[in-house]
Amino acid sequence: MKPRIPWRRRLLVRLLFTSVLIAVCSVAATAWLAVTTTTSALEEEQGQDLAADNKILAQLSGYAADHPDWAGVQATVRALAAKTGRRIALTTADRTLIADSAPHDTPLPPRPAAAVDPLHTDTYTEFGAQLSGIDPRAVGPFRLTAAEREKLDTVAKKEQECFDRVGIGTTLQHTPSGRPHVVVDDARGAPLELKVGCGNVYGESTGETVDALDNPTPTENKALDALTSLARPCLQAKGLDLGKVLTLTYDTTGRDPVSGGFLVTEKGIQRKPDQAAKNCVTNARRTQLEPYVAPAAELFLGIGDQTAPRFDMSPANKARIVGAAGLVLAVTVAVTVVVATRLVRPLRELTAAVRQPPELHVRAPVRTRDETGLLAEAFNDLTERRERLEEQRKAMVSDIAHELRSPLTNIRGWLEVTRDGLVDPAPALLASLHEEALVLQRIIDDLQDLAAADAGTLRVHREPVRAADLIEQVAAAHGVAADAAGVTLLTDADGTAWLDADPVRMRQALGNLVSNAIRHTPAEGTVTLSARHDGDVVVLTVTDTGQGIAADDLPHVFERFWRAEKSRSRRTGGSGLGLPIVRHLLAAHDGTAEARSEPGKGAEFTLRLPAAPAPAEVS
Repeated sequence: MKPRIPWRRRLLVRLLFTSVLIAVCSVAATAWLAVTTTTSALEEEQGQDLAADNKILAQLSGYAADHPDWAGVQATVRALAAKTGRRIALTTADRTLIADSAPHDTPLPPRPAAAVDPLHTDTYTEFGAQLSGIDPRAVGPFRLTAAEREKLDTVAKKEQECFDRVGIGTTLQHTPSGRPHVVVDDARGAPLELKVGCGNVYGESTGETVDALDNPTPTENKALDALTSLARPCLQAKGLDLGKVLTLTYDTTGRDPVSGGFLVTEKGIQRKPDQAAKNCVTNARRTQLEPYVAPAAELFLGIGDQTAPRFDMSPANKARIVGAAGLVLAVTVAVTVVVATRLVRPLRELTAAVRQPPELHVRAPVRTRDETGLLAEAFNDLTERRERLEEQRKAMVSDIAHELRSPLTNIRGWLEVTRDGLVDPAPALLASLHEEALVLQRIIDDLQDLAAADAGTLRVHREPVRAADLIEQVAAAHGVAADAAGVTLLTDADGTAWLDADPVRMRQALGNLVSNAIRHTPAEGTVTLSARHDGDVVVLTVTDTGQGIAADDLPHVFERFWRAEKSRSRRTGGSGLGLPIVRHLLAAHDGTAEARSEPGKGAEFTLRLPAAPAPAEVS
């Protein structure tokens, strides 16, 4: 019966548990690293992506504010996509494609990221914010001519030189319309009289005062007059009469984000306009700027080049990953070494036992009850069987030598004395020599049959054989030997039983059993041959009333060269080849051979062979 191994001791369970433990540690460490590093990286990436998206929107809004249409925006879109790694697409409100950095027919993202409309959205005043109002870069007719810019730049540089002479740092800035203005770097540290003084200097080459920077140019006055005409109907509807109550003036600094750089003056007193007036001016400005800016468009942003890295891992995250990976590796190696050492130790001991010389028959220690322990037990059993077979082989060699020596000695002795003329070749002498030769022939035939069985060349010629006839033939052949031993030989056969067998080989098998039974049955004992039909098989039995076989010896009776009585002579037993030959003959017939016995009550050998249908003429 196969030993049952507790599930917790099974090698598979232990290996599985070790793998699960290592996997859990690895997964836990990986999850922790993934959460921490990915969160940090995503935060960085989101910040980078948001900054890139704002930059894209601001630049495209500036393009729309500076161009009357989108005709040449494709180059700008591709340049921005290459720089930011994003997919950029512009469409009209009805999703007609204007420009796209992706290949043709690439589906758009499901929703637009923003609207590009410089007349309603200000992305210039505050970076990253989308303020309500007109983009300051949309200047339209207020853009200065080249001559006006050059003139004002000359005046601005004179003002800068004035501040430089008194040690005050300034910066020259330009509004989107091209108008310059001087900004004092540290306004708190500049005395008011210096600011006023430098603001009233006269240009050495132009004859203009620096105050020209604060006054509109002809281009700006012309645009302002046009704006006044556009705003008048709305203001009058609000109860404001331009020219009498309100006057629109131009803010040369461009700092008013609500009304687009325009202030309202009531009765000569400068003040900020109310919201109604601001709305009128803002709507008039949109109407005035509409021919100068590109129409509103929808901006779609998506993932660009998949091969480009989305983010670079920070040194802290890299160090954290390396440290955690090293710790997991160290734990994994330690656990693996401990478990592997415990699992491999029995295998090493088993390997050491296998490498010992075969003649030592070394056993492997059994330390566990798992698969490795069972393997060690199987190896020990194999070693025991090999040791037993070796002992049987030695005994067989000794027995065969003894079996062959006795008849050969008799044959040689009688032939020598006959050759020397000491004895005449009488019929009795010749009969004795013939008997000795038959003994030799029988031993050689048995060895040849076993060799053929081992080589797989033991051939049988099957044919329908009547079991009763087979029993009678074997009984007749061994009747003389039974009578000489004082043993009664009986038969009991079912006349309807037929075998599918080789009759010669079956007589040999039954003959070996009968001769073996006669040798081990004392005088006045009985040996019975019987045959009966049992379903699809025919059962042949040879039963004796001899001394029987011990329980410890019973499993070995069909082993080659095995004998229960180690000291038996040729007279009390054969060479130990008869029963192994019976087993091989039955195997060649697809049958089985079994032995049952109780000490002191005899033994019973049972042969089971395939049944054959009775021939028609016999039935």
